[in-house]
Amino acid sequence: MTYCVGLKLDRGLVFMSDTRTNAGVDNISTFKKMYTWAKTGDRVITLLSAGNLATTQAVISILNERTKTPSERSPSIYEMPSMFQTARLVGDTIRDVIHQVDSGGQRADSFGASIILGGQIKGGDPRLFLIYPEGNFIESTQDTPFFQIGEHKYGKPIIVRSYDPAMTFEEATKLLLVSFDSTLKSNLSVGLPLDLQFYESDSFRLGFEKRIERNDPYYEIVSEGWSQALKLAFQSLPPFEIKSRD
Repeated sequence: MTYCVGLKLDRGLVFMSDTRTNAGVDNISTFKKMYTWAKTGDRVITLLSAGNLATTQAVISILNERTKTPSERSPSIYEMPSMFQTARLVGDTIRDVIHQVDSGGQRADSFGASIILGGQIKGGDPRLFLIYPEGNFIESTQDTPFFQIGEHKYGKPIIVRSYDPAMTFEEATKLLLVSFDSTLKSNLSVGLPLDLQFYESDSFRLGFEKRIERNDPYYEIVSEGWSQALKLAFQSLPPFEIKSRD
């Protein structure tokens, strides 16, 4: 399994993903789940993937192949006129990949995958999409400014409680690290290292990128600090009173 988050802020987009994939408790590997296509001055597009690894790798390979000789392998992700059209392209690609598996007599539901797609193409605003295995998708709104895929239930509460569209990239990173740390401590199918990326609105260039390893000093501060803060918050709550019956 995996855990990925795409977060939309007033100042841009933030992406974070883990790198663990597993086929049982004794077969664990590390694979990158964040992919980016950038053409400085024109577009930056980032994709996060969760689900069957063979499916997601096939989708990425097809998208990459189309960029090498666009005239022969259209449509290319670099040719799309908008982020909406890019989401349609990725949706069509994932649906076609899964359909080929289904046509081959294998159970398509075992080869499902979900994708978070975000970025900006010149002439449009930064946009964020959640793409389903069926190829359809939804877009983030003011009411739903972030998307999660994979093992999202453990890390969602902190984002829901603390997210602010006006927060800085640094604050968003701290928020996501707490979210991922909660997930790491709850589910063995999510694991370090973590990949982090920022995109600043209207910059049309790749922003800050970092791979966060297990021994990363800031991650260790956040992980330990959050554990201590939770203990203090719990201890500060009033005790439950058991009233005896008269």
